[in-house]
Amino acid sequence: MPLPETLAHRFPADFIWGVATSSFQIEGAAREDGKGESIWDRFCQAPDAILDASNGDVACDHYHRLDSDLDLIASLGVTAYRFSVSWPRVQPKGAGTWNAKGLDFYERLVDGLARRGIQAHLTLNHWDLPQALQDRGGWTERDTMSRFVDYALAMNRRLGDRVAAITTHNEPWVIAVLGHEQGNFAPGLKSRKTALQVAHHLLVSHGMAVQALRADGCRSQLGIVLNLSPMVPATDSPQDHAAALKADAAGRRWYTDPLFLGAYPQEVMAELGADAPVIHPGDMAHIAAPIDYLGVNYYTRQVISAGEPFDNKTSGLPLTEMGWEVYARGLTDLLLLLHRDYQLPDVLITENGGAFKDPLSDGRVQDADRVDYLRTHIAAVADARDQGVPMRGYMVWSLMDNFEWSSGYTKRFGIVHVDYATQTRTLKDSALWYRDFLRACRGPQPVGAGA
Repeated sequence: MPLPETLAHRFPADFIWGVATSSFQIEGAAREDGKGESIWDRFCQAPDAILDASNGDVACDHYHRLDSDLDLIASLGVTAYRFSVSWPRVQPKGAGTWNAKGLDFYERLVDGLARRGIQAHLTLNHWDLPQALQDRGGWTERDTMSRFVDYALAMNRRLGDRVAAITTHNEPWVIAVLGHEQGNFAPGLKSRKTALQVAHHLLVSHGMAVQALRADGCRSQLGIVLNLSPMVPATDSPQDHAAALKADAAGRRWYTDPLFLGAYPQEVMAELGADAPVIHPGDMAHIAAPIDYLGVNYYTRQVISAGEPFDNKTSGLPLTEMGWEVYARGLTDLLLLLHRDYQLPDVLITENGGAFKDPLSDGRVQDADRVDYLRTHIAAVADARDQGVPMRGYMVWSLMDNFEWSSGYTKRFGIVHVDYATQTRTLKDSALWYRDFLRACRGPQPVGAGA
């Protein structure tokens, strides 16, 4: 497997390279050491909610395997690790009493990263809201925004001096739409009006937290992570072009316009009628609080048709196990679109990867499809950077196979294979490729330097 020096040389020495995970997907220890119930703990109990009827009770058992997993991360040669804090692990009810054992776990995590020379990139909300807050209305209630700010401040005061970056929310679109409109993610509600209000409250709480953290002397870089895709018309017809523009406004721009322009897209607001979110005075100013970086999670493009939904299988492009097209150029297109529309801060690709069939055989996982996916998407980041987009870093999703939400354990995104029965970790060929690529990024090492 040749070293990809040519691609590596397209990035500066201080470019951030990492891997990413989230608490519910890997930690397990669902009811240990004082952890409270999350909305995903509850959702997994619902009939037919999870494809394989599984849950996150054990997951990758990361809670009990922290040191060895940190050694695994370090072995890849990454400079950053993106993880999330489980809010109910550190504050079981989402308000009031803090859980010392939960806080100690994340203390060990950030200290362990520091000892290994790896930046800590902390996400505050990767979907596992305390169930106690959901019982009081969750993100439909404005009080949850205040509870989130309290939580953000507590995490900064405990961990902020060793954390390079703090993300407020991961993919608010998913929480709002999949969790509150389509109902196939926690908390399993089905109301468009509710989803729009939840999206608004998430964005307001993001801005409130950023402002509070800055006022509190936070030294970490502050940002938010959005899942974004370019909306591509299925044909050259005027109808498909109009449908793509509408989908872009309701999807991408519903989140990026308020963050960078201080207003929701007018054409979307005009069509919402009674479903429009209730906006209080000062809300939009909170949302537009300046951020240090925008995190972008990219997996595929969206092909939009004014008629029947576009069938990915007809495109001729390879598909992942999620049924998503492998379309690396879409990442460049998306980044250039964002650069055109806004005065962007630094941009980090905070998730990028694919689920593939990659069985373990004779101690090896030959996941050539994932290697090609990572190589082409990293090249797409380089293309965007060459055209002026302020790219700051790239992180693979995911470090290891894990609980893939409503798909349970049926889909594997990791560059590290996990045998869930034994919890054995095995570096896939994609992990070996990424390790070699990062070595090439560092350039020739002095004689006697460590690996």
